[in-house]
Amino acid sequence: MIEKDDELHDEAEEIRRETAEGSPEVAEHDRVAELERQLEEANSKVLYAAAEIQNVRRRLETEKQQAANYATTQFARDMLAIKDHLERALNAVTEELRRDKVASNFLAGIESTSRELDQVFTRHGVTRIEAVGEALDPHKHQAMMEVPSADAEPGTIVQEMQAGYMLKDRLLRPALVGVARKPD
Repeated sequence: MIEKDDELHDEAEEIRRETAEGSPEVAEHDRVAELERQLEEANSKVLYAAAEIQNVRRRLETEKQQAANYATTQFARDMLAIKDHLERALNAVTEELRRDKVASNFLAGIESTSRELDQVFTRHGVTRIEAVGEALDPHKHQAMMEVPSADAEPGTIVQEMQAGYMLKDRLLRPALVGVARKPD
């Protein structure tokens, strides 16, 4: 049946061509129809190209925004090591050393540097991840050990070995933590 339809279509097309040769109106109509088809095809291609350009523009804007937001990622990671050293130094200071006049001036400088670093982190979207007392979140915390605990629910963080940080909405460094488990 399809072959018969194709044959009839081909035959009708042949008759139309023969008729068009002798009739300038039919030839003109065919020419106009072909030009309209080409115009429609060209318009379709232009619309497609315009849509593609808009998509590329949006993608580039998104990439540009992300590059601007997260350009400081490696620098911030490097600064975390400095923050860790400052915190360890301050945590190691004894009360006796704090009472010493010379040492207390020295410690005040270290504490001031630590506070300034915290302010710089805040200005640039670097925030500390809450850990102790929170439920373990594998997107923010890295469990280093399990700690038997009768006081905390299993899966709750009971110890923080290293602070974790976020840069805006991205993980900069996971918090290294100890997680509660049922006592033996």
